[in-house]
Amino acid sequence: MDDVLADLEWRGMVHQLTDPELGARLAAERFVVYHGIDATATSLHLGNFIGVLALRGLQRAGHRPLVVVGGGTTLIGDPSGKDAERPMRSLDDVRANVAAIRNQLERFLDFGPGESQALLLDNADWLTAMPLTAFLRDVGKHFTVNAMIAKESVRARLEAREQGISYTEFSYMLLQAYDYLHLFDTQGCRLQIGGSDQWGNITAGVELVRKARAEAVHGFTWPLLTKADGSKFGKSEAGNVWLDPNLTSPYELFQFWMRTDDRDVVRFLKLFAGLDREAVESLAEIHAQRPESRDVHRVLAHKVTALVHGEDEASAALRAAAALYGGELRELDEAALRQVFAEAPSVTLPPSELADGLVLEDLLVRAGAVPSRSAARRELAQGGVYVNNARETDGQRRIGQGDLLAGGVVVLRRGKRNYHLVRFGE
Repeated sequence: MDDVLADLEWRGMVHQLTDPELGARLAAERFVVYHGIDATATSLHLGNFIGVLALRGLQRAGHRPLVVVGGGTTLIGDPSGKDAERPMRSLDDVRANVAAIRNQLERFLDFGPGESQALLLDNADWLTAMPLTAFLRDVGKHFTVNAMIAKESVRARLEAREQGISYTEFSYMLLQAYDYLHLFDTQGCRLQIGGSDQWGNITAGVELVRKARAEAVHGFTWPLLTKADGSKFGKSEAGNVWLDPNLTSPYELFQFWMRTDDRDVVRFLKLFAGLDREAVESLAEIHAQRPESRDVHRVLAHKVTALVHGEDEASAALRAAAALYGGELRELDEAALRQVFAEAPSVTLPPSELADGLVLEDLLVRAGAVPSRSAARRELAQGGVYVNNARETDGQRRIGQGDLLAGGVVVLRRGKRNYHLVRFGE
């Protein structure tokens, strides 16, 4: 087998190891590897996508990935990285989230036949079936409260006296540790991976398997990602960047990567684009020589969007981005136009007004692009008005049927980025 851990380290996916010899073991033996994702939403987001990519890399190296969607642990709530109690979710909500996440994972991992086929599990299947007394006897007896309090995820909450931690969340560590024991017993799992905020939970599982079965299992974490400016990775102005196209469109995902800080673009290429070392180093050299070209940003945006949504959607997002920045809007279909201008203010006018055409000066006012006709005339005279990305200087020009783009819209622009849409429909 390839030295997959060395590759993951080069990509920036390795932070802590329970065993310094893990790399040699992974190169010599076939491991069953597990990563847990709590079902707190109907979609994966970029913040937890790195775990899926780590599993993908391990699977390609011949190891078998297990994805444990936490239908059971989500009912409790992980205190790791949180300064307050998570909101409790209903069983129906958690089940719906589990089903939605299952569908997304099939794009990234191979669930087909074979020794390294991925397996998707829901820990509600074993956690909700275990009586409390059995859990306390078989799991709880292996942990001291002293050791649990020493874990960072618990200690941080205890030190914040105004928040504290409930017994419910205090028990989360034991539930996740039992997940590892159950997967060791039923699947032969010997490696758990997760973000660095999961280190305490992972080492608790390693300890439980050692005490309960006298066997050695392993774990590693990746660093929690932040951007070069210190802000949290995976967030946009609108919130989380989701993998579900109904929550974050392919165009929005593409644009998220296009806005990557120059200081981060090569680092994110290694992590998310799936390129080999030679390709990344070649692109890094291009970026060092011509950062203003944003060529490397386009590669990053295209590769990740294609991975998440497919090549067709990535190409459409690339065309849409080019059209937005001065390209030909007529090349875009209705869906692409909706994505590109989803945040632009718009007005809807009856199609009958197109019969004789609408005077551009009037239309600019009615669309809210300018406050008055005199302001429209000033903008036109200064060359700051565009109709469908074409500059216009004649305020008396009539906008008619021939100006309509797909979906019956006209795009007005004032200046470089001030877009307004006029929709013609009932």
